[in-house]
Amino acid sequence: MAASHLSGGRVNLAILREAARKELLECLDKCDGTKAVVWDEQLTGPFGLIAEYSLLKEHEVDKMFQLRPGRMPAANVNNIIFLCRPKLALMEIVAQNILKEEETGGSRKEFHIFFVPRKSLLCEQKLKELGVYGTFSNVDEYTLDLIPFDSDLLSMEIDSTFRDCYLEDDMTSMYYAAKSLMSVQALYGIIPTVCGKGDCARHVADMMLRMRRELAGTEPQITPQIDCLLLLDRTVDLMTPLPTQLTYEGLIDEIFGINNTSVKLPPEKFASSKQQTGGPQEMPTEPKKLVLNSAEELYAEARDRNFHAIGPLLSRKAKLISAQFEERHGAKTVGEIKQFVSRLPHMQAAKISLANHTTIAEMIKEVTDSDHFMESLTVQQEFLNGIDTDKVNPYIEDCIARKEPIIKILRLVCIQSVANNGMKQKTLDYYKREILQNPNDISYVFSGYAPLSVRLAQFLARPGWRSIEEVLRILPGPTFEEAQRIPVGLRKKRTSVGGGSESPKVTLVYFLGGVTYAEIAALRFLSQQEDSLSDYIIATTKIINGHTWLEGLMDTLCPAPFPDSSSTSKSKGRR
Repeated sequence: MAASHLSGGRVNLAILREAARKELLECLDKCDGTKAVVWDEQLTGPFGLIAEYSLLKEHEVDKMFQLRPGRMPAANVNNIIFLCRPKLALMEIVAQNILKEEETGGSRKEFHIFFVPRKSLLCEQKLKELGVYGTFSNVDEYTLDLIPFDSDLLSMEIDSTFRDCYLEDDMTSMYYAAKSLMSVQALYGIIPTVCGKGDCARHVADMMLRMRRELAGTEPQITPQIDCLLLLDRTVDLMTPLPTQLTYEGLIDEIFGINNTSVKLPPEKFASSKQQTGGPQEMPTEPKKLVLNSAEELYAEARDRNFHAIGPLLSRKAKLISAQFEERHGAKTVGEIKQFVSRLPHMQAAKISLANHTTIAEMIKEVTDSDHFMESLTVQQEFLNGIDTDKVNPYIEDCIARKEPIIKILRLVCIQSVANNGMKQKTLDYYKREILQNPNDISYVFSGYAPLSVRLAQFLARPGWRSIEEVLRILPGPTFEEAQRIPVGLRKKRTSVGGGSESPKVTLVYFLGGVTYAEIAALRFLSQQEDSLSDYIIATTKIINGHTWLEGLMDTLCPAPFPDSSSTSKSKGRR
């Protein structure tokens, strides 16, 4: 199960990164002289995947700051460049930064703002109302759509997509998704077949097809590299994000949180052996930050496995690395020694990687072996198997009584509700009452449960959705399939692989509203099967888990103030 990672040499997603990097540098080069870049905090991680600081320095970027209220740190530069999402709340902070900077006097600076991924008339109007719009030398956009996270994974990293679409009825992010597909097709050719399920999927497909018509034949003439586009609404499968993911990568995300392919881990767990045994040396205080992607051989092999398979894998790797180092004793000739030395850097990197992942696996095991984890997992599995989904669950009651995190409780309640196709009003009212009376509180990838979303992708490849028409009618939203016209000369020719069978099609599965690492693992599993008819590339508006998904739907509740006692007594007197 070593990661060939879907693209298999057929679709090079690095082209997207190169295009994004080129456009970023073009934005920076619009501003002559030295520069300070002020990032919207949510963009810091994605931009780190596009361009490293050393490259930005070559384009006269001397300082980089996160966008914060109040006064910016001092910077002796000619230009201050704001890069931010088009959000009204951020415009208030941008205006504060500019006004405070102008108060300090000093050398005159040019201000520029680039909205990511698109400009917003509402944000521009807000800047006018705040009296700072006229200070900008440039008001433009940086069309960063899909960010390559790995050789088979793209994400727009827009946090609020699901909430915007289904609670706020704001389809702006779906417009961004449609534009991102236009960017993909400009680089990789027109995708011949477009399938989808759900209202948002239909909306995105319609916008994309309209955008293509507006181009009126001016599109780049490129032989298609992607054969099929499958658009899936998150509402089609509300269950999969909610249970605890049980793959290695999924559990890292559940326990520690993976952000923009990086994870921050407790530093004391990674102290060197000298620090652990050498007395009064200071322990590290900064979190241990690791980049997690398929460039690391061990992680590429481990990431999609069920966690129970990680221990044996690490044990085998440890024996292999130990045997490789022992080979130094057998190196007698100069040639043999030279060969061993040439392999040494790779072996040392593998040894460090093994040590890191052994430590991570030990930390995960501490959690998964705990009674709380096992009790929660047991209840989840019971709900997924349809057991006692129509009554108040004692474990959820205990969690409420113990004042456990509200997200954990809501996650369990949501699993029960979705598994039962809705919850009895009496049961729901009971849970609500119990939660509000807390005084201080306001299939392999799931060891048996197969994500419905991935099943849809599987059936689309073979035998086709016509075989499950009854199922599709039950699921929310319209079902559709569109054909995009490809000029005869650009149509992709099927090539045969060993044995005479045709090479697999490439399917881009685009999750609108978020995707979990468990679903990503399941799609990778499908593509790695010998009889697979399709290689899968995954795109999404955001990589989520049950916690972050529900967190994005929550509002902060403030208790209503009690009426003033004196005014109450006066009103009684007047009566």
